[in-house]
Amino acid sequence: MPHQIGFVDNSTMLAHYKMLETIKDFAAANGWTVLRYDDTVANRELILKGPGLSGVEEIFVGFRTYQDAGADYYNLLGGVFTGYVPANSFDTQPGAVRVGCPAHNNRIDYWLTLNAQRIVLAMKVGTPVYEHLYLGKFFPYSRPSQYPYPVLAGGMLVGAAAARFSETTHDFYLRGGSARGRVRTPGGWQNASFYPYGNAFLCGASGQLRDTNDQYPLLPVEVYDSANIYGQLDGICHISGFNNAVENTLTVGGHDYVVMQSVSRTSHIDYYALRLDPNT
Repeated sequence: MPHQIGFVDNSTMLAHYKMLETIKDFAAANGWTVLRYDDTVANRELILKGPGLSGVEEIFVGFRTYQDAGADYYNLLGGVFTGYVPANSFDTQPGAVRVGCPAHNNRIDYWLTLNAQRIVLAMKVGTPVYEHLYLGKFFPYSRPSQYPYPVLAGGMLVGAAAARFSETTHDFYLRGGSARGRVRTPGGWQNASFYPYGNAFLCGASGQLRDTNDQYPLLPVEVYDSANIYGQLDGICHISGFNNAVENTLTVGGHDYVVMQSVSRTSHIDYYALRLDPNT
């Protein structure tokens, strides 16, 4: 499954509308089924179904725009669902969990990567700042019979928060312990935490990781709570921000990665590496 790097602008429509259309076209061309695409309303909607890595699963994710010209925000809402009902609205799909992501009405540079079980989007907007979404499955540490639908909705805002990209307190879902990142456990949806970001010795004031001779180790990002470790994110790795910079690229194990940061933060704990799924 592939990746796409590019930009959208407001030459034909508002840029966040064009971003939604770009996601739709890219997903449809690469194995996802478009269940709904409504570009006739102000809050445009896209709902997709992925077949999973087995090819026989049903993974339901969606994107919806929301905006306020007076408040000057033009955002995307990411959703993960447990099913699809054509008569239901985006927000009332079965098991709907939603996370917000600031976008823009002007130019958006983007990194969009997907496979059959999840879609990941990073955007550079505004001043600039970097905004992120992870929607779909991760790799569970359980058998399918034990944990049949391990999905995550990861974003930058809690629900459809009325926040512009210039708002200074929003943060990426990897910080953990917030409704910006929601995991569906066997017992239902709950806020997720993420290793190593939640480890004070690796990602805190008392310690940090750094490069060794300009080589940066990538650590898997694991999803957990106070009592359980659920699994590992697909294509998202921890990387240190020590002497590092956003949009740097690296190759590890034959895979290409691009370095991303949370909004405009630049400390060593504010970065991750996004795998660019190969265009094969």
